[in-house]
Amino acid sequence: MKALVTGGTGFIGANIVRELLKQEFDVRVLLRKDSDRRNIEGLSVVECCGDLRDSTSLDNALDGCDVLFHTAASYALWSANPQEVYESNVKGTENILRAAMRTNIKKVIYTSTESTIGIPHHGIPGNEEMTSLPDELSGDYKKSKLMAEKLALKMYRDEGLPLVVVNPTLPIGAYDIKPTPTGQLIVDFLNHKMPAYVDSGLNAVDVQDVALGHVLAYEKGRIGERYILGNKNVTFREILVMLEGITGIEAPKVKFPFWFALGAAYVDEFVSGKVLKKHPRVPLAGVKTARKIRYFDCSRAVIELGMPQTPVETALETAVNWFREKGYAR
Repeated sequence: MKALVTGGTGFIGANIVRELLKQEFDVRVLLRKDSDRRNIEGLSVVECCGDLRDSTSLDNALDGCDVLFHTAASYALWSANPQEVYESNVKGTENILRAAMRTNIKKVIYTSTESTIGIPHHGIPGNEEMTSLPDELSGDYKKSKLMAEKLALKMYRDEGLPLVVVNPTLPIGAYDIKPTPTGQLIVDFLNHKMPAYVDSGLNAVDVQDVALGHVLAYEKGRIGERYILGNKNVTFREILVMLEGITGIEAPKVKFPFWFALGAAYVDEFVSGKVLKKHPRVPLAGVKTARKIRYFDCSRAVIELGMPQTPVETALETAVNWFREKGYAR
């Protein structure tokens, strides 16, 4: 069985590649010439040089493949050039999906995000039947992913694209090389750079479960369906307490009011983003997202796909060990 993975050098993608190799898939990874290859070093994969903006390179990469795992995305809560985010996440998705149709791919697993899942009321879990509205989303990444998911589902309905959408919540674990915003939270905790916290709620999941969830979506997922790949609904404070238990580092006890965190984010985004032209330490989109508790009902993926539910504490311990081993933490 041959699979092409886009975004295979990233956090979720690198874990998908490893899961596919474990299950004896022939794996191709689409990557640009200047891609950071550290996450796939030493792995038995075929590297296909290409770009989501170059249709010819996509046809070549997909030729002979049975399944496409489209995981690549421009993932950041702040961008110096928002247009590039939309070109990568929306137009790039359209290009790879059309290439998949031209090359008669049997099944496409599209990695969306929990942000596209609607939350009915504060604290009530969302599910796959609910979709976010554009004005509910903060930041270009989330808005672009909603646009891309709608485009993909429209291609399924109108053109017969053999599509399954998966919506990971907040994955935690190894190979978070950038790191992602969730990984950065762990790194900041390890480096004693988290004096306080904001009262919020989220759904956390082991990234290895997410990777296996992608493969299970290929094997068992119903065409045209969405599957939330998540696990445990927890408060931000509970995550910090878990980290304290794992590391011995005391979790912050001071809780910032939301208005204080929002004001700090506006100042940071102006000074860091607009004046200094660098990524803000406190992205405004992240703070706005934290205002709403985002809990999810993840039972569809568990029941229909058989997705495992590794304890979040285990995922956090794996992440802590990996970040320490790779030198992210003092």
